[in-house]
Amino acid sequence: MSGTTAAARTETTALNASSTKTAKSKGSDLGKDDFLKLLVTQLQHQDPLNPMEDREFIAQMATFSSLEQMTNLNSTMSTFVGLQDPMSMYVSWIGKEVTYEGDNQEEKTALVKSVKSSDGQYKLVLDNGTEVSPWNVTAVGAASK
Repeated sequence: MSGTTAAARTETTALNASSTKTAKSKGSDLGKDDFLKLLVTQLQHQDPLNPMEDREFIAQMATFSSLEQMTNLNSTMSTFVGLQDPMSMYVSWIGKEVTYEGDNQEEKTALVKSVKSSDGQYKLVLDNGTEVSPWNVTAVGAASK
């Protein structure tokens, strides 16, 4: 029993040392590489007379696989969101009535006729000829005409 306890203490010490070193080098976020290092360290320091059970190992590998897939999904979603162009949202405002903040801080309402883009800046062209930044729009609704 004392051999198993000593091996467990050795394993815990190795895992704590590895996780402390990793946490100090990267902040408080543990990634898939850190998880794999911890798993390998655990396997290296296990008691040969009392090895990790198959079920435990499979559960840890499944956790690692899930972590890797979540990381890949997060990366893919970040790329997708970065590629989204707000033009498609602003085009859906054509034919709708927008309430916006005018030059003198007063609220005005007009119908969106078109959307234009110039140097990465979008402008809504209204039925009264005014060009408004979408950032100045406070409400979008169905046309009342």
